[in-house]
Amino acid sequence: MNNNIIARLDWLLILMYIILVTFGITNVYSSTYNDAVTSIFDLTQPVGKQIVFLGLSLFIGGLILAINVKFFEQFAMLSYIVGILLLIGLFVFGKTISGATSWYSFGGTSLQPSELVKVATALIVAKSMSLFQTDLKKPTTLLKIGGFLLLPAFLIVLQPDPGSALIFGAFFFPLFREGLNYSYLFLLLSLVCLFLITLSFQIGIAIVIIITVIAVLFYFIKKSRRKVKVWPFLLILVISIGFSYSVDFIFNNLFEQRHRDRINIVLGKETDTKGIGYNINQSKIAIGSGGFSGKGFLEGTQTKGDFVPEQHTDYIFSTIGEEWGFVGGVFVIFLFCGLIMRIILSAEKQVNTFRRVFSYGVASLIFVHFLINIGMSLGMVPTIGIPLPFISYGGSSLLAFSILIFIHLNLDANRLNEW
Repeated sequence: MNNNIIARLDWLLILMYIILVTFGITNVYSSTYNDAVTSIFDLTQPVGKQIVFLGLSLFIGGLILAINVKFFEQFAMLSYIVGILLLIGLFVFGKTISGATSWYSFGGTSLQPSELVKVATALIVAKSMSLFQTDLKKPTTLLKIGGFLLLPAFLIVLQPDPGSALIFGAFFFPLFREGLNYSYLFLLLSLVCLFLITLSFQIGIAIVIIITVIAVLFYFIKKSRRKVKVWPFLLILVISIGFSYSVDFIFNNLFEQRHRDRINIVLGKETDTKGIGYNINQSKIAIGSGGFSGKGFLEGTQTKGDFVPEQHTDYIFSTIGEEWGFVGGVFVIFLFCGLIMRIILSAEKQVNTFRRVFSYGVASLIFVHFLINIGMSLGMVPTIGIPLPFISYGGSSLLAFSILIFIHLNLDANRLNEW
């Protein structure tokens, strides 16, 4: 296999992957357990289907490890085009589930192409960066890469599945590693914070004063280091105040009612434990009831009572919290952190731009999914339907993240084989 690649594989990363998928199947089984379950291999049950997709993922993973490392960069554009065609095909052949036309149905199995497109997008972003090299300061370079990200995101929003589309923003993180000015990240975070603050307290003279004080402070901080012009800070000040006054219009006209309700609940502006906030409230109850060490496998009363909707998918962490307690929750969090850091550290050893950017893309995708999903379960972020990688039920998600991991393993094992 590919010049004895087995000896060069990152076996610690593989061990983390195996633990996560095994723990995932265990919790899918627990959260969907009922008297009709006769075997974990019962294909009529979610756990049986998840095991089939795990077997498929491992089989494809083995093939990926056997492929010449040069193939992935050469294959990037073709995979992206196929991914876009799969997204477009949904509007003709797709199956609608929960109001979103996001799946292809094959008998009793469904495939969600938006998950697989993440692999193609990671490849094309890495390919683009290997071509553009250090030209990230050029607006045309950002527009080209932004176009690769916006096209699948736009098609996914039309399904509509805005939560999955939001995830494509994770691919900007590798660009900062490659030299993109951090001012873009600061600007984005500032706008998000300003948006939330304005929603929480409404626009008023106090917020205008705060924005003005911050702008003045930044001006004098910059001025103390080097000579700067005043007009960029005045422009930012005007844009920020104008943005604050437009928040209400954006919130009331561009967001759907269910999205507004979920944001208001997270911000504490509304309390609704029976309607739109039911899922979050039940998830928090389940996690809290687990205490320090949990109630034990198959012993979760909230889980067995089906109090938490979508518990085997979006809210799988509530099963972990109830049955495995604080200890289990912390174990999963540390395992994800270790996995992400392992990928980043190996990415830093890459000299080849394509391989480094791809690995950073993998780490960023896992991080954003992990952060949002657990944040949803704890009521810290609005519910947007993001699975927990390797753990949540969903064959498409498991397959996509497994492919990402195995491509990374191949690139890492061949990092000394530059070309």
